[in-house]
Amino acid sequence: MDYKAIAQQTAEQVLAYNQDLSGWKVIKSSKKITVSSKPSRLFHGNLYRVEGIIPESAAHLSDFLFKHDHRVSWDKSLKGFNVIHKIDSDTLICHTITQSFAMGSISPRDFIDLVHIKHNERNMDIISTKSVDFPGFAPTSHYIRGINHPSGYVCSPLKENPAYSKLVMFVQTEMKGKLPASVIEKSMPSNLVSFFLNVKDGIKTYKTPPIRARHSSHSSVHKKKGSHSAIKP
Repeated sequence: MDYKAIAQQTAEQVLAYNQDLSGWKVIKSSKKITVSSKPSRLFHGNLYRVEGIIPESAAHLSDFLFKHDHRVSWDKSLKGFNVIHKIDSDTLICHTITQSFAMGSISPRDFIDLVHIKHNERNMDIISTKSVDFPGFAPTSHYIRGINHPSGYVCSPLKENPAYSKLVMFVQTEMKGKLPASVIEKSMPSNLVSFFLNVKDGIKTYKTPPIRARHSSHSSVHKKKGSHSAIKP
């Protein structure tokens, strides 16, 4: 599988979502964060768009979102996040395990995702995510394996104040299992706002130098597995 080609295609898809301003319906607005949605063209569910302002530069924000070191400590929606393969300094394959949510009615899911950061023109960074198959990480009985269709973040400097960033996030997650669509649609907007607030709080705690200033090896491989527990019916 040509993971680098898939990563490039996914980044272009996220950029296309960002440029497409038609058909979005605002479904929640809270604490200066706006959540919009429209039907996904890739599965029977929604594509969500979340946007707001983060008081941090675009370079530091994108590095923070791309780095995995502290992800579980600030992202309260996750119980596990591990890099299982490093393709190059900008492209990773990750195993993610979510917390249950919607008051426990949605049990934990796990995902195998190709994550890529692309430095674009005008200091815009795109972090794209797409579920892929990876040898040795087939679905297990411990978790329902979900699918992330092309999703990600677009980080760009705020025109009025480049020390701040506009963050636009796109999510189109197929939960799988036997969940009614109404349960997902009811709980997703609040969960997306909570994630955005987690980003705001987390970036205050973890200040890192930009990835662009660091030299990374292209050959290291990490193989860690998150802890497992049985899913709820």
